[in-house]
Amino acid sequence: MKYAFSLFLLFFAAKAWAQNISPSPEIISKHVYKLASDKMKGRGTGSKENAKAAQYVIKEFKKYNLKPLGTDGFKQEFIAKVRRVVVPDSLRKAQNIIGFLDNGAEFTIVIGAHFDHLGLGKQGSSKDEHPEGKIHNGADDNASGVAGLLELARYFSGNHIKEPYNFLFIAFGAEELGLLGSKHFVNNPTLPLNKISFMSNMDMIGRYNPDRGVGIGGFGTSDQWPEVFKPVKSDIKFFTDAAGSGGSDHGSFYAKQIPVLFFHTGGHDDYHKPSDDAEKVDSKSEAGILNIEIQIIESAMKLPKLHFTEVKN
Repeated sequence: MKYAFSLFLLFFAAKAWAQNISPSPEIISKHVYKLASDKMKGRGTGSKENAKAAQYVIKEFKKYNLKPLGTDGFKQEFIAKVRRVVVPDSLRKAQNIIGFLDNGAEFTIVIGAHFDHLGLGKQGSSKDEHPEGKIHNGADDNASGVAGLLELARYFSGNHIKEPYNFLFIAFGAEELGLLGSKHFVNNPTLPLNKISFMSNMDMIGRYNPDRGVGIGGFGTSDQWPEVFKPVKSDIKFFTDAAGSGGSDHGSFYAKQIPVLFFHTGGHDDYHKPSDDAEKVDSKSEAGILNIEIQIIESAMKLPKLHFTEVKN
């Protein structure tokens, strides 16, 4: 009887641990509300609020015991140029935030999301008729993706498993100015590009529509993806798309012949407008999307380094 009771306790302890380490809607919501608050003033490239967002990511990376792999601690600084509109401060200091989970493996998986947005509507790309001076909070675009990045960092650093791959977690800067952060990284990598198995990118994963589902791009960038996806199960609807390029940071890696994935819940009426606010993000569904991504990554880690396939057309 005592033995059976001990097994009962171990079972529920294991179940509680699994629930604790899995992506949490509450933690996702906390990150989104922090990064997309009015105090962050839209996280425009070069702003002090963008720098605060970077420090927030660094604090979380430290919490998960990631190693800094930037050029200055966790930071990889670069100069971003605003090209879409003419403004007095066209040259702005920007940064990628890079944390490394070292499992002593030969190859590494990159997980990324951009943390910048449109600020106060003065750097271009706003869909608002009169954007200047209005806070573009960018909750879905892309506080949702950064929340996903941080939750995956929490999961893989805290699951007590030494995986057969390392992980490089990157919060990209200046994506809204033309993928400048990811382009800077692949042209100035802090880890050899030939040691990267694949890159998984999250950009706008907070507006899940069950009729559409979450799109996963990059399915054509390796002929091994179909095998990787076979065991994936979820109540969250998803579909795949072959394209490896596109308007987000995975495109920079695809251009360097690295297999990619791109998670995206689709466009909406608040895209690039001041109305993209935190209360509109579906954190529960986002947690489900992250569980899909975890399944894909764990399935991919059972294979050798993925080989690249160019997507035709």
